[in-house]
Amino acid sequence: MGQWVDKYPESVKALSDAGHEVMNHSDDHAHFAKLSAEQMASNVGACNDKIEAVTGIRPALFRPPYGEYNDLVISTLAGIGMQTIQWDVDSLDWKDLSASEISKRVLNGVSPGSIVLFHNAAKHTPEALPAIIEGLLAEGYSMVPVSEILLQGEYMMDHTGRQCPAG
Repeated sequence: MGQWVDKYPESVKALSDAGHEVMNHSDDHAHFAKLSAEQMASNVGACNDKIEAVTGIRPALFRPPYGEYNDLVISTLAGIGMQTIQWDVDSLDWKDLSASEISKRVLNGVSPGSIVLFHNAAKHTPEALPAIIEGLLAEGYSMVPVSEILLQGEYMMDHTGRQCPAG
């Protein structure tokens, strides 16, 4: 979020410098399904400007706050060169679940191509990550940047947030 970039620019820069993708989650965590196309474009553009100023890289992906998206959100963002993404496994880490509960949710929920939702300020996520990573690696999974698993060309998102080839 743009507000995080404002507050923690050195952390954002460090993430980017370490090779992680720093993408857009809005400037202020607005409810995008309630915004006009102009408001969406302005909000996302403001966040993109902040990220690019800190990292030197302009984001190409957008994850709507609250998982709220509709056709207007997707078409508006596409119109400014952004691809809208969604998750299909929610760790629910924001509910202050224990590390073992977070790990169990993620490990039981993933399938090939999954995008898992975590939050950077969640209390028990750092504690849960080693077991999640070890468990996924043991099952033959690998962790890649989101941009590497996205479908190219025409696609649709189903009701779970997964991309599906169009047609």
